[in-house]
This record gives sequence, structure tokens and C-alpha cells, in this order.
Amino acid sequence: MQSRTAWQALTGRGFLVTGWPWRATVYLLTGTLAGALELVLLSVALTVGIVTGVFLVGIPLLLGLGLCGLPVAAAERRRLRLVDLEPAPSPHRDPERPGFWPWLRTRYREQATWRDLAFAMLSAAVLWPVELAALVTGLAVPAALLTAPAIMAVANPDGEMRLLKTWTLTSTWQAWAVLPVGAVALLVGAYLVTVVAAARAALTRLLVAPREPELTERVDELTRSRVRLVDAFETERRRIERDLHDGAQQRLVALTMTLGLARTTSGQETGELVSKAHAEARLALDELRELIHGIYPKLLIDRGLPVAVDDLAGRSPVPVKTDLDLPGRLPEPVESALYFAVSEALANVAKHSAATSAWVTAVRHGDHVRVEIGDDGVGGAATARGTGLAGLVDRISVVGGTLDLSSPPGGPTLIRLEVPCAPIDRSA
Repeated sequence: MQSRTAWQALTGRGFLVTGWPWRATVYLLTGTLAGALELVLLSVALTVGIVTGVFLVGIPLLLGLGLCGLPVAAAERRRLRLVDLEPAPSPHRDPERPGFWPWLRTRYREQATWRDLAFAMLSAAVLWPVELAALVTGLAVPAALLTAPAIMAVANPDGEMRLLKTWTLTSTWQAWAVLPVGAVALLVGAYLVTVVAAARAALTRLLVAPREPELTERVDELTRSRVRLVDAFETERRRIERDLHDGAQQRLVALTMTLGLARTTSGQETGELVSKAHAEARLALDELRELIHGIYPKLLIDRGLPVAVDDLAGRSPVPVKTDLDLPGRLPEPVESALYFAVSEALANVAKHSAATSAWVTAVRHGDHVRVEIGDDGVGGAATARGTGLAGLVDRISVVGGTLDLSSPPGGPTLIRLEVPCAPIDRSA
């Protein structure tokens, strides 16, 4: 199996004839140059900020130094691929709303920003000298030993030569005698450089591309989502109870009273009471059907998601164009989550977007379903505002899905839902 990290390559066969020693060398060399540059820039920025801070001019610069780790960490995540082929995604969260100030608040509030700053300071003060020492020890020293005969023959064929400023060579045969030492030193140096590069990469991943904080953040988000769902379910239960009490129950009470009066009357008045009771019964039945449709529409159960979404589009006050390419049926939890997500999204379009048209598309990509809901409204939507879009996030996260929102001021708004699923056969 092909090695994906420098650590794995060190224990593999034929390490010295692979490209990993060269990749490690380039990694340490670029790290040395980047660290030295970071030291200069940070020193200059800090000095200028302190000097001008007396006149309040440098205070914004000093505050901005808190973000100087962001570009350093971003470059390190890209450079990490030299010695670690595993993905190194950014741990930073997207701001809740578009714009500079929401972005700035998000960056200063998250731990990843301060880890990036700590890494930038560590790289500028400590890491690049260590990398330089590893390169000198692992490559420069063997190179000096291996090139000693050539240098002595060209520079001073009949005299003395100071090798590595510590060892004096007085003859050509001594220069040739150090060649085996240089060859062994080069082999050892290849391992040394790779070990240092692998350790440097591990530290880099720990600080600027950690895996555990992502999992912790995901667990926290799921916990918050579960709390919101419990509240939403309780709110929905109370709504159903209120609708039944104020709607169908009152009509059934009126129906019972009307039928009771009909039993005590006769003639034409009885027929009028029966007609009134019949009308009350139909209204109660309509209200019960509407209530049941809101809980779980029968059309979704019988016909599937495309037909149910077409029905939603037909009942929307905003014209909605649908294009759902979903052959076969999806698992029931996925269909339910997507249906109610589309329903909530279209309700938000009607309430808040001032749109003249909207669209819903869906397509399967392998074992994922992607649904997009868009409109040509005023835009400016955000998951942090209100409960509608937050409810969409909760519904989709329950089935392992994700929601991406694009809603710049002025529009258009596009909501992309992506849910993992596998097709099922309900024909049997």
C-alpha cells in the first residue's frame, strides 16, 4: 500500500529510493524560509504597533496581529501535503451572516484563530531554526564530506583544507578517505531530515488542522440541534392540541348539539338542522384532513417525494418550478426530512423573500441526494435569524445531511440540502 505520510514511509521498504526524502527536504527548506520571513514581518509589525500605539495609530495594527496566524496557517495546511497526503481542512467556522464584521467577530471568538496565532509565533521563534539545523546536519554536512576531494583538487591541490571548519585535511588521499563517511552520513541524514519533517507536520496538523475539535464541534452542534428539535416537537404538539381544540373539536361539539336539537324537532326545521349538521361535519372533516396533512401528508406516503413537492409547489402563493430527478423511492426518514425542509423553505420564500418566482430541484449523486431551493427575492437570509432556517438545519442534521446557504443582499437566495441515502424498493 502506498504511504500517505512521511511517518508511514519511514517504516516502509525502499524508503531511500522513494521521493519522500526529497519531499521532506523541500518541506523543511520552505519551512525555514517561511519561518524566517514570518519572524521579520512579525517583528516589524509589533515594533511599529508599539511605537505608534502611543499616538493611538498603532492600536488597530496591534489588534490586527491577532489575525496574523490565519494566512500562516492557511499556507501551512497547503504545504502540509508535501509530507502528509491526508486532507487538512480548515477548522474555522463560516460566519452566520455575510459581511466583514460578522466574519471578524467569528474569527476572534473561535479557538482556531488563537491556535493559528500560537503556531505563527512558534514557527517564527522556534521551528525554523530547528528545521535549519536539521538541514545542515542531515544534508550540508554529508555534502561537504562528499565534495571534499573535488574542492581540494580545484581550490588547493598541494596544500591544506579546513573541512567543516574543524577538520584539517593535508593531502588528497585524506579527502578521498572521507567519501565513505560522507555516503553513510547522507543515508543517515535522509532519515534524520524525514523524521524532523514528519514531527513538524504532526505538530502542524495538531495546531492548524486538528481532527478532534471538529468532532467536538460536531457533537456540540448535534446536541444543540437535538434541544431545538425537542422544543420544536413540543411546540408542534401544542399547536396540534390547540388546532384540535379550537377547530375540529368545536365543530364536533356544534354538530352534536345540532343533531340533538334535530331529534327534538319535526317538520321543515328538522331538515334545516340536519343540513346544518351535515355542513358542520364536512367542515370538521376538512379541518382534520388539513391537520393530518400537516403532520405527515398521505401523498408523500403513497406517491413519494417528487409528487409531494409538486403538490407543495402548486399550493405556494409564489410560482414555483420543480425538477426532481429521483428515480425510485428514498428511505422514509430521508423523504420526510426533505419534504418538510422544502415545505419550510417555500414558506420562508412566501413570507420573507418578496420573490416573484422560486424553484426546487433534486438529483441523486451516488449515495447522496442533493436538493436545491432558490428564489429571486431580496436575499439577506441567515440561519441565525428566526427559527425557520435553523429548523431546516435541525431536520437535515437528524438524517446526517448538510445545509449550505447563499443569500447575498439583493438576492438571489439558494439553499442546498445534501443528504446521504440509499434507494429502497417499496414495490414488493
